[in-house]
Amino acid sequence: MDVLQLLAEGFAGALTWQNLVWVLIGCLLGTAVGVMPGLGSSMAVALLLPVTFSLEPTAAFIMFAGVYFGGLFGDSTMGILMNTPGQASAIASTIEGHKMARNGRAAQALATAAIGAFIGGFIGSIVVVFLAPALADFSSRFGPAEFFALAVFAFVATSSVVTDNVIKGLTSLFIGLGIAVIGVDGVSGAPRFTMGSPNLFDGVSLVTVTVAILALGEVIYVACLERHMKDKALIKPSGRPWLSRAEFREAAPAWFRGTAIGLPFGVVPAGGSEIPTFLAYGLEKRLDARRARPTFGTGAIRGLAAPEAAGNSTTSMAMGALLALGLPISATAAIMLAAFRQYGLQPGPLLFERAPELVWALLASFFIAMIVLLILNLPFAMLWAKLLLIPRPYLYAGITLFCALGIYATSGSVFDLLMLLGIGLLGFLMRALDYPLAPLIIGMVLGPLAETSLRDAAMSANGDFSVLVQGPISLTLYAILAVVLVLAVRGRIVARAQAKAEAKKASVEA
Repeated sequence: MDVLQLLAEGFAGALTWQNLVWVLIGCLLGTAVGVMPGLGSSMAVALLLPVTFSLEPTAAFIMFAGVYFGGLFGDSTMGILMNTPGQASAIASTIEGHKMARNGRAAQALATAAIGAFIGGFIGSIVVVFLAPALADFSSRFGPAEFFALAVFAFVATSSVVTDNVIKGLTSLFIGLGIAVIGVDGVSGAPRFTMGSPNLFDGVSLVTVTVAILALGEVIYVACLERHMKDKALIKPSGRPWLSRAEFREAAPAWFRGTAIGLPFGVVPAGGSEIPTFLAYGLEKRLDARRARPTFGTGAIRGLAAPEAAGNSTTSMAMGALLALGLPISATAAIMLAAFRQYGLQPGPLLFERAPELVWALLASFFIAMIVLLILNLPFAMLWAKLLLIPRPYLYAGITLFCALGIYATSGSVFDLLMLLGIGLLGFLMRALDYPLAPLIIGMVLGPLAETSLRDAAMSANGDFSVLVQGPISLTLYAILAVVLVLAVRGRIVARAQAKAEAKKASVEA
């Protein structure tokens, strides 16, 4: 009952006309960047960070949440209509969704995606409302050793489990950690990796890094290498933009199965919603194989419904993990964690005590955002697709200008503009060489927490580092991480064995 009362107070705060406007703006921006390939919610939040300093915190985070959810809605539109998913989380939805579009069912595919995203996100938000306070109470038991274990869990999971190449994932992580330690050490006062430049004594701004890596790096990459949009044909939906009763009955079980698969991944730093979407798709494909007449490969509605629900339920739960534990499970969540720190707030149990109005208004805004996004995407998906008609040189030139103006407005320093360009070139090289970006962002965001926690734990134990593996919470986190690593290694070995067997079979048949 206390939770429901707090949620009601949150709705009272979120339903003011100012906050409703920010919900709408966030949903519009999120859907727009989701539709356009290469952008995505992480880039949008990074670009908005410099221009939200003047906003009241509740309004800013309500807008960020709308962008986060809206990006997933828009990603599927791109994949269904052009077979070019905007982000990796939309790849699983594209497999069957684009086949539905090619079979003349584009409108029904878009409706399936919108309803699935709504169901997954709405149920995930309900779970978050009741789970987040319990997670916050649990995290109040964390000390320096537990926070260090949590940071290590996030580092290893995002850099080695999610990525295809462990070496590249760890390299990206260490680049982020290296940037995080630049500046004057807060305890000893000694400059670290500043190369004697006074401009680096305060460290490298996280806002500069996120904008450079996620936005400017993408712009340079598209300008130099990308050509995948030229030969793609946009399928124009026709017919009813809703589902028949038979289609709804077919999709409904997949929506709820996908939601159930996505929920646990919202509290595990596994890179976001990519893994649960593929798991949901794989489950539906296995269930379909048992049917008398399998439909996968011809535009199966369940192959689209399940991944969409899984992706949005994961995103909702990720917001709960961010608020209650301060744990970012994706690049977008890591940038939002940086935004909290920008306002002098630290997600975790103290956030629920010190800023309850912000927390519960933000949780209430999740439900409002889901309704707004359903209204925006169910009947108007084709209007969003028209954003693809914007000439790419104008679009990316505008993004570049916005990057520079945002960074200069926050710092007023030409040196930060040079840092923006240099780190942007680093982001371009990482994309060109297929290095993951999420470990770098998470390493930079959680690096200071890991360093401080390690130092505090060692000092409290008089230099005895065994304190890091003595508490039950720390041991549990390390044990879970070990299990996750074993399962990931086993999965890769099985996948390689299957690939070799298929290649051998194909060579024999040839």
